[in-house]
Amino acid sequence: MTESVFYELREQLDQYSVGFPSTTSGVEMKLLEKLFTAEEARMYLNLSMMLETPKAVAERLNQDHEPVGALLEQMAEKGLIFRVRKEGSAAYGAAPFVVGIYEYQVGTMDRELAQLIEEYFEEAFTEQSSQQIVPMRTIPVNKAIDVAWKVVPYDDAKAIVKSKDRLAVANCICRVQQGLLGQACDKPVEVCLMAGSHAEYYVDKGMGRWINHEEAFEILDRCEEAGLVPQPFNAQNPGGMCNCCGDCCGVLRGLKKHPKPVEMVVANYYAEVDTDLCSACEVCLDRCQMDAITIGDEDVAVVDLDRCIGCGLCVTTCTTEAMSLQPKPDAERREPPEMAQVTLMELAQKRGKSIVPLSVMKASGSA
Repeated sequence: MTESVFYELREQLDQYSVGFPSTTSGVEMKLLEKLFTAEEARMYLNLSMMLETPKAVAERLNQDHEPVGALLEQMAEKGLIFRVRKEGSAAYGAAPFVVGIYEYQVGTMDRELAQLIEEYFEEAFTEQSSQQIVPMRTIPVNKAIDVAWKVVPYDDAKAIVKSKDRLAVANCICRVQQGLLGQACDKPVEVCLMAGSHAEYYVDKGMGRWINHEEAFEILDRCEEAGLVPQPFNAQNPGGMCNCCGDCCGVLRGLKKHPKPVEMVVANYYAEVDTDLCSACEVCLDRCQMDAITIGDEDVAVVDLDRCIGCGLCVTTCTTEAMSLQPKPDAERREPPEMAQVTLMELAQKRGKSIVPLSVMKASGSA
């Protein structure tokens, strides 16, 4: 029988990022019980997304700091919360399910967990996440960018990488999960880039490895060749960048279910066809991860602008140079927030939620 603490945990996780909605089948409860012990669930309920030391948490809960510290470290090692180590001490904070707990299972996920997540995504999570702005945003692959453009750094994958002092790479959790179910595509797996404290957490936990700028650029080139969409977190200074496919990626799979994916994702470019040059070779159809391109009645490619998210993958393999990427008009361009925390707050507000923990809201009488 599921303890009440897991229902409270589900409600708390539903506050963050794209949420953690309930299902008719109750598969999300099985998922939480697979990931958390009851003790870990209770501790999670007493955390916020603000980083705290074990001593601060223990004092707030009126508990001994040593067992609190041991539990927090155990949870960080299990990928249930985020951890930052600095000068011999550690601080911990609550993590959303996505982007967070799900991704942190990359080194330990087994088939049972992969199956529970797949059932949950199919029943509730993908559907809900396809109905709102996602926490990632799409930027063009570098070879699709016109050298004459004045591209802002946050829309340039290599500029984002170049701006980071510490970089790590990890396997794509989506392809790992789909591989455990025998459903993975043939795209590269070690493609997720992290920076700063996120990189340290991944390397510290054995989920990733340190790389330099040159290797990061090589990874981006391989991803572009393989037809992967660069998706950093929706902030001007993102702590990570995924390289995603429409077959495995939870975000893109959710977007594909929406009739107008362009409304759900922050994208500042769109693909355009020169009908005089198009040979209807259909290569772009295979490259498009959003099924945004068809061959029309006049035997030329047609781009559905409601589905095009402006990644430029169709441009880089067009042998006749009929496809090009165009910047959207200034009035339609969207600038990402400076900080990731702002994105998380906006996502919560759009769903009528708050990133303030429920326990705090109830204590203040605002819940």
